[in-house]
Amino acid sequence: MTEGKTVINIRSPRILDLVVRDYTVGLFDKNNFQTGVVSNVQLPSNLSGIKVDTARFRCGSLRRYGARVKEFYLRKGVQITPCVERVILIIQELGLNLSNMYYDNYNLQGYQLVTPIIGLLAYNGGDDYQNVSRPDPFELRIIADKDPIKVDFTNVSRIDSRSIKGIMPYCANFEGKGKVTLTSMVSPHVCEAKRQGHIGLVIEVTRPSPPVEYTKGISRWKIALGSSVGAALGAFLLGLLLIAMLVKAKKRSKLEEMVRRAYEEEALQVSMVGHVRAPTAPPTRTVPIIEHDYRPPYF
Repeated sequence: MTEGKTVINIRSPRILDLVVRDYTVGLFDKNNFQTGVVSNVQLPSNLSGIKVDTARFRCGSLRRYGARVKEFYLRKGVQITPCVERVILIIQELGLNLSNMYYDNYNLQGYQLVTPIIGLLAYNGGDDYQNVSRPDPFELRIIADKDPIKVDFTNVSRIDSRSIKGIMPYCANFEGKGKVTLTSMVSPHVCEAKRQGHIGLVIEVTRPSPPVEYTKGISRWKIALGSSVGAALGAFLLGLLLIAMLVKAKKRSKLEEMVRRAYEEEALQVSMVGHVRAPTAPPTRTVPIIEHDYRPPYF
């Protein structure tokens, strides 16, 4: 790829990988890169925020012996699909701006990057009878399910990843199509990956609860005053309810007393003697009769 074609505003992680791939693969025809030897790639000025190293391996040898390329260690038995004659490995170390771009393209809310993102990608390196600078050198898959790829961040970051303010970092594996997987470190500064892709260390960010002024838009003293008024109003309403219950109970007792008296008055007649109500009974004695023939005796 020529210098003019790489002067673009890169905003997509996928486009960035393709630009780095085309420029790196094109250098194999211009330089005598030895098989199995890691070589540094000098990118054009508009990609100066990326450090790139590359190495070409025979697919069979890579599977039998593995390889250590910069921060990545591919163990024996690693699978390359499809297993072409030669494999080009490209190692990326993104700068701060491009690392943030990768971070922003993935859903990692609540986490913060603490190291640059580094990447491992594999491409078809052709064979002994053809050039590798084809229009579209296709990407190969690296599969390491049994013995994962080790990724060492010791030389990438100066932070002490064993303890960052008491928070243990996680390995963030940035895979294709927006997928990201968080795993624990296998040892200080060391992560593992089962596929090609990009990886970085992140920590969980504890977000404090927003203040009341921010969520409600009112001050604390207004909330305290409103709470006091509400409590007083509640106590007042409760007092009214108790008074109403007492009055109702008193009326019921008075009504029962009136009913009781009505029954008693019906059974026993009552008359007024002066200002006093007194019970009366019907006459039962014989009325006396004065005898007219009675004469008192003379003495």
